[in-house]
Amino acid sequence: QVQIVESGGDLVQPGGSLRLSCAASGIIFSTYDMGWYRQAPGKQRELVSVITRGGTTNYGESMKGRFTMSRDNAKNAVYLQMSSLKPEDTAVYYCNARKGVRNFWGKGTLVTVSS
Repeated sequence: QVQIVESGGDLVQPGGSLRLSCAASGIIFSTYDMGWYRQAPGKQRELVSVITRGGTTNYGESMKGRFTMSRDNAKNAVYLQMSSLKPEDTAVYYCNARKGVRNFWGKGTLVTVSS
């Protein structure tokens, strides 16, 4: 059974930092591309970042320079280090594992940026 579990969401002040984690099980983790997506209230889900099985990263435009995604294949985990957070970063953040037609999602973790 495949499980994708996010953690680390919290309430943080504008300008602050936060680190999200995503743990995967039930897949051969090193062979999957991994991604972070987010969905704010009333908005569509959008790409935050992806990291390929080879370690190449890509980011959504508004995240560049502020967010850093990494993976640890030994721990079957990916991380999202977020800094200079803005109120508009408030959303549920979802972790995704993708390989061909196989596509798995976690249930999300809530990040709230507010003073």
